[in-house]
Amino acid sequence: MPATQTHRWKTLAVATSAVLVGITLPTLTATPASATTTAYDSTYYKNAIGKSGTSLKSSLHTIISSQTKISYSAVWNALMATDQDPNNSSNVILLYSGVSRAKSLNGGDVGDWNREHTWAKSHGDFGEVTGPGTDLHHLRPADVQVNSIRGNLDFDNGGSAVTNGGGSKVDSDSFEPRDADKGDVARMILYMAVRYEGDDGFANLEPNEKVNNGSNPYMGKLSVLKAWNEQDPPSAFEEKRNQVIYDTYQHNRNPFIDHPEWVEAIW
Repeated sequence: MPATQTHRWKTLAVATSAVLVGITLPTLTATPASATTTAYDSTYYKNAIGKSGTSLKSSLHTIISSQTKISYSAVWNALMATDQDPNNSSNVILLYSGVSRAKSLNGGDVGDWNREHTWAKSHGDFGEVTGPGTDLHHLRPADVQVNSIRGNLDFDNGGSAVTNGGGSKVDSDSFEPRDADKGDVARMILYMAVRYEGDDGFANLEPNEKVNNGSNPYMGKLSVLKAWNEQDPPSAFEEKRNQVIYDTYQHNRNPFIDHPEWVEAIW
């Protein structure tokens, strides 16, 4: 499986050092899922390639802000497509718990799934308004009760096991997703921080190193999100989801799914 650009240059650097000091390299096994962006680097991302820091963030903001917006009611059907269980077309895969649940069980009752705002809608007070409140790149199906437990908590490590949470944890001021969703969450949060910069009537969303951010337009903790991005590279499910959103709904992409190394390049 091909590695991302970051892992290629890291591997090359390690290999060069090994030759210089005459040691034998261990086999490198931890490589992220192959990105789906080769064709997009010379088209969609052409104005971002080769940049870093604020320049990269600014270029990506311009690129991904070209977006078709959908209503909050339309999100239901969209999630049934973006998060469809690859092994059962009648189901969706739920964020945080990893459970496969019938698409028909969407709603607000116990046993249903609903629309989770990964970037909590109170952090910046954008609610369910068309724009950040309906952006599919951070909206995911989640079990009603697990979603309620997460509430508007910031993300951090630690806590007690969430009931029926698939390994997710919670404490008084933060939520830790199960390992298989850690990178997904990080890349969704950081997408929102690049997409919404305060120039379109909505709050300027930014990651920070705090929890208990409340209604402020911040989400923590950045250092933890960066570690999760490294720990849990984009999966085939995440990449397909990005493609469906791009092809069928919003016609914009989450750049951190395509290029997870851009997280470190910006932050």
